[in-house]
Amino acid sequence: MQHFYRRARFLTSANTFTQAPPDIGWEVAFAGRSNAGKSSAINTITDHHRLARTSKTPGRTQLLNFFELDEQRRLVDLPGYGYAKVPVAIQQHWQMTLDKYLHNRESLQGLILMMDIRHPLMPFDVRLLKWGAMKELPVHILLTKADKLSRGNGMGVLQKVQHSLKQQNVTIQLFSSVDKTGLETAYLKLNEWLHIQT
Repeated sequence: MQHFYRRARFLTSANTFTQAPPDIGWEVAFAGRSNAGKSSAINTITDHHRLARTSKTPGRTQLLNFFELDEQRRLVDLPGYGYAKVPVAIQQHWQMTLDKYLHNRESLQGLILMMDIRHPLMPFDVRLLKWGAMKELPVHILLTKADKLSRGNGMGVLQKVQHSLKQQNVTIQLFSSVDKTGLETAYLKLNEWLHIQT
């Protein structure tokens, strides 16, 4: 399945919601805390080492970054949250842009929410889950950096988070950009949301 996602190419960045590309087709957005491995996950899924910028300084994604798969399908890298050492005014701008995108984007089919498996369900993660429930938008959680824990401990965290999630429309899996844990499962979810026939 990876061959289709290798088509991903940078389309545009948007500093405000109005700068986003035309709201047509199908789109999947990636969200997560700035240190949850979001850019690494996007690069692993698309098999591009530097499609989404990775940095040793969390919080470098400060724009809505759109990546085109074909004329109808896009991946969107949302600004990281909760860690970046930037002025409050800039954080507030990110928040407003993110809120407008999540509330108004018609082509948005689902949200991939990344959580560091060692620190799941942080306050903003919970907020995004509540928003997804309110909007009836499906959310798929990647418990990233699964390679940092043993298989047994990873499954234990997975079960705990599953038990905490009472709402419908949320799925969850283990994921690692290092050893590719969960990559095929992530493709299946993306294919479903992006209407890709395999």
